[in-house]
Amino acid sequence: MKRAKVAFAGSIHEAVPHGEGEGLLRLADGRRVREDQVVWLPPFEVGTIIALGLNYADHAKELALNSQDEPLVFLKGPGTLIGHRGQTRRPRDVAFMHYECELAVVIGRTAAGVSRSEALAHVAGYCIANDYAIRDYLENWYRPNLRVKNRDGATALGPWFVEAADVADPADLDLRTFVNGKQTQAGNTRQMIFDVAYLIEYLSAFMTLSAGDVILTGTPHGVGNVESGDEVVCEIEGLGRLANTIVGDEVYGVGSQDGRSMPCA
Repeated sequence: MKRAKVAFAGSIHEAVPHGEGEGLLRLADGRRVREDQVVWLPPFEVGTIIALGLNYADHAKELALNSQDEPLVFLKGPGTLIGHRGQTRRPRDVAFMHYECELAVVIGRTAAGVSRSEALAHVAGYCIANDYAIRDYLENWYRPNLRVKNRDGATALGPWFVEAADVADPADLDLRTFVNGKQTQAGNTRQMIFDVAYLIEYLSAFMTLSAGDVILTGTPHGVGNVESGDEVVCEIEGLGRLANTIVGDEVYGVGSQDGRSMPCA
């Protein structure tokens, strides 16, 4: 089952697709609305956001880096998240802002000291993430810093939460990214260095995972620069299409200098 969370007519609603390919949603109260009539939110109550870097060997190679002996993990703040059809800001002083299409794994029940063989039983479901990175701001390729990965609105999540029972094999899902309708990235989750079950075992060995925590599992080869006005669409097999738009500083009424926001004169 697919479900979403949206804002409509001043309230927050759970929603499901209505019809196939009709662009309609059915709200929990029974109303039917067009997808473009609502504000899309992250599709579940998000807890801790745990993100992976360099989890696809081909992506590490494209960045001229060696893959890791153990997962490269960092945390993200709640302000980073936006929903489907949201806008992500591109500061005017940057040269390289890259999309990153990723499988997002949603924890469904407490996991502490979980074995790999039992790990997937702790997964509630999956969705798509697009976790933008501004390469200009990296202090160290192996430790993404706050300005790279904790920017407000820099991680789109959604559009659907898809229950784990409806995903036959999270280790064999095709991923694709399109920029302004042109395909720019392709991969498959079987190319992960550390798969979903391993990541849950690894993380739960030293931190308790709770319902609503989400693991962003990294991106494959094919990242590229985006500019203000670009529409970026990430697809993952069986999970839908997550779209968002890149906007400039002017949308926020601010200037930018070395990544710091400044009031306009």
